[in-house]
Amino acid sequence: MPKPSFDSLPLQKKGPPGNAWGLFGPSDECGMLNLLTPDKTRVAAAEIQKGIRISTDWPLDAMARPCFGRAPFKQTIKNKAPREVNDDTLEFNTQSSSQWDGFRHYAYQDARVYFGGRTLGDVLGGAGIGIHAWAENGGIVGRGVLLDYASWADAKNIPIDYFTPTTITVPTLKQIAASQGTDLQEGDILFIRSGWTRAYAQLSDTQAQALADIPVPPAIGLESSEETLRWLWETGFAAVAGDMPSMEAWPCQDKRFWLHEWLLAGWGMPIGELFDLERLSEVCRGEGRWSFFFSSVPLKVPGGVASPPNGVAIL
Repeated sequence: MPKPSFDSLPLQKKGPPGNAWGLFGPSDECGMLNLLTPDKTRVAAAEIQKGIRISTDWPLDAMARPCFGRAPFKQTIKNKAPREVNDDTLEFNTQSSSQWDGFRHYAYQDARVYFGGRTLGDVLGGAGIGIHAWAENGGIVGRGVLLDYASWADAKNIPIDYFTPTTITVPTLKQIAASQGTDLQEGDILFIRSGWTRAYAQLSDTQAQALADIPVPPAIGLESSEETLRWLWETGFAAVAGDMPSMEAWPCQDKRFWLHEWLLAGWGMPIGELFDLERLSEVCRGEGRWSFFFSSVPLKVPGGVASPPNGVAIL
């Protein structure tokens, strides 16, 4: 099925800007993940050449002081004496460390509707468009590609201000892909390493607390623009992820092109945040290639809003 052009959006003309509702049927719950067909997965398996496995999850307790007012991770271990047996209970906000944002997370803010036109009542009244649908469909599995902005900037001696709304533009991403010799294909799972988690790990406790105390903590990310959206749509990514706390530079610099609205509520394109891409960057650089097989199976929580990725890249 040929994909509609970017200029033909919105598909539901009475709906919000840029929506692609109905592209994969009126009751679709997987959005652009439908691009991860069995053939795409089979071809992606050829990316496994040495069997090097790399986790892309940050530890659940990596942010002792999570931003956006989210609760920190808590583990309670219970010894079941007199037997020498332990259980543990985990308490965590699904977005306090590495995460996939699901389609229940973010609506079109003015129209107040989620992916497919669902209302808040629809979301709270059932499990529709929950993240469990991704797990039931086999997860987010296919060809991953890394565009390593941090390494590119380091090589060019370009200073990066991680904790301001520094924008990464499409021309820059295209330069990075060209410099890496990376081709981008429809159905790819795109990863962008900004270096944010690397910078966060170097903060003192006082600095981390000061960042968490900001109601809307600023951060590096993609430019919120028509050019960015057009590139994401025309390239045909199945999902996008980065190591920053929001895919777009935060706070959003142009709300007409708010990536959270267009991608999650409009297209059904999962957004990954706070992924750990440090070792992946090192291995890709050492191997001289920036594509890999990627597998991620989110938590199978009916009606789930978000989930740790449980992601692994295999080269």
